[in-house]
Amino acid sequence: MTISGSTVVLVTGASRGIGRTLVETLLLRPNHTIIASVRDTTADYVKELEALPKADGSGLQLVKIESSNSADPAAAIKDLTNIDHIDVVVANAGGAGEKGIIPLDVVSSEIVNDVFTVNALGPLALYQAVKPLLEKSQSPKWVSVTSAAGSIGRLELHRAHIAPAYGIAKAGLNWITTAIHSANKGFIAFAVHPGLVQTESGNKSARAMGLPQAPNSQRQSIDAILSLIDNATREETSGKFFNVIDGTEIPW
Repeated sequence: MTISGSTVVLVTGASRGIGRTLVETLLLRPNHTIIASVRDTTADYVKELEALPKADGSGLQLVKIESSNSADPAAAIKDLTNIDHIDVVVANAGGAGEKGIIPLDVVSSEIVNDVFTVNALGPLALYQAVKPLLEKSQSPKWVSVTSAAGSIGRLELHRAHIAPAYGIAKAGLNWITTAIHSANKGFIAFAVHPGLVQTESGNKSARAMGLPQAPNSQRQSIDAILSLIDNATREETSGKFFNVIDGTEIPW
């Protein structure tokens, strides 16, 4: 059994960027058990994660999930100790690097498939693995960290055609998110665009747009994401896609 009264949160992609900052912030909340996934449990950043400050009654469990390996989520859940439920899943792991922005006219189906596997099929495998534990929560929440680049309704407005592999993959994740909402009437499931955030990849994307750096700080993005999670309801939040920076809803 978990510690009585503990809120259990699973965050994927915890080694850096948004995932790392989410884990740091959640560990400072009392009576929180944080399950953090990393691609390599022997990497140097693991010791840094284990050493993060923790509030009273809070703790950290690290698990290995490589998003391109569909078997990893189930194996990670099986390896958990003293976990009898999960309250919140933040499907944050993803990205595409240079592969994501190869032009539409030349991008190969193999590259699109690679990016789709990590950003859409990885979260699908995660959902299938965590669903039994989410069902044991009194208020289960699923949060997909996606991108405005995945919005079909605003594709032209955002000029998302410049990132075909990434956009296709995030559109797939958005569909999966809506399907989780539709299939589970007791869940709160929604998608968030975290902003253009000052992470390594975010700053790189900003420079490609002619900006000196990304406009949104990690603190600004994380605080907005957590506020949305904390206040999320089935009626007002679930089945929707939000820009957390300004609070507006993004069309699918």
